[in-house]
Amino acid sequence: MSEAARVLQLLALRGHTLAVAESLTGGLVAAELTGVPGASKSFRGSVTAYATPLKEQLLGVDGTLLAERGAVDPEVALQMAAGVRARLGADWGIATTGVAGPDPQDGQPVGTVYVAVAGPAGEAAGAARAGKVAALRLNGDRAEIRRESVRSVLELLSELLRDEHSENARAQDTEQNGGD
Repeated sequence: MSEAARVLQLLALRGHTLAVAESLTGGLVAAELTGVPGASKSFRGSVTAYATPLKEQLLGVDGTLLAERGAVDPEVALQMAAGVRARLGADWGIATTGVAGPDPQDGQPVGTVYVAVAGPAGEAAGAARAGKVAALRLNGDRAEIRRESVRSVLELLSELLRDEHSENARAQDTEQNGGD
C-alpha cells in the first residue's frame, strides 16, 4: 500500500479530512493523493503557493516572517499547513516548502526542505497551532528532492495519525478498565 493510500485510509477511519499547501512540490502531493481511488472521502483540496507573496495572500503566512526569514523556514511550513487547514475547512493540513534547485533560495542550499502537519489534536489543549515540522536535508536532482518531499510529508502525517490512534486506543482501554 502506498503512503498516500495509507494516509487516506487512516483519515477515512476517523472521518477526518485533509488539505494540502504546496510550494516546491508544485502539486505533486495532491496528485499522489488523488491517484488513490476513493480519495474524495477525505481529501478536500490543495493550494499551490509557489510564489512567496501567495503564501501570505492565500494561506495567511505572516508577512513579517516571510520578509525576515524567507519562504524556506520551519515556521513558514507550519503556518502554511495551518492556513490551508483553516481556509479549506479540513481537520488536517500538510505543507511543503524548500529548495529543489538548481539554485539556492533565501540563503538556503539546494535540498533544504521543511514539511509540516497541522491537525486538530492541540485545539483541545488550547494550542494556537497544533502541529509538527520536519527539517530535511535532501540530496539528488530536482526531481528526486521533490519526490522525497512528497514521501516525507505523507509519512509525517501517517506517523501522527497512527500515534493519535494509539493514544485514543490507550485512553479507551483505561476508561473501560476504570483506571489510569
